[in-house]
Amino acid sequence: MNDRFGINIKQYCRAHEAEVRAQKATPALLETHLLRLHWLQHERLVHLIVLVMTVLTELFTVDLAVLHPETNPLAAVVMLLLAVLLGFYFWHYFFLENTVQRWYKLADSLRRDMESAPDADQGR
Repeated sequence: MNDRFGINIKQYCRAHEAEVRAQKATPALLETHLLRLHWLQHERLVHLIVLVMTVLTELFTVDLAVLHPETNPLAAVVMLLLAVLLGFYFWHYFFLENTVQRWYKLADSLRRDMESAPDADQGR
């Protein structure tokens, strides 16, 4: 696998989720899932920090473009470009946040399945 420009996080998340759902709940599977959940939480945190910094930059350019139009007409162009970038950032962050929340539920499901598995084996 040659990921020259990084991984496709959406494909990575979908593949992991499908893999976890297809397997029997075991402590090793839960450990692997929790490790990947930790990685995704880190990814989400990094994107939140970048998102906040981009919002602050956008607010600064809005200030320049709207309140001080004499400073530079380029500020209006930068403001519009950052607005488009923010739209994509919010969309990606929304995906990361929802995936983390879904993976919390998946981890809980794995724990429940592991707890109920010995009871099912005793009845046989």
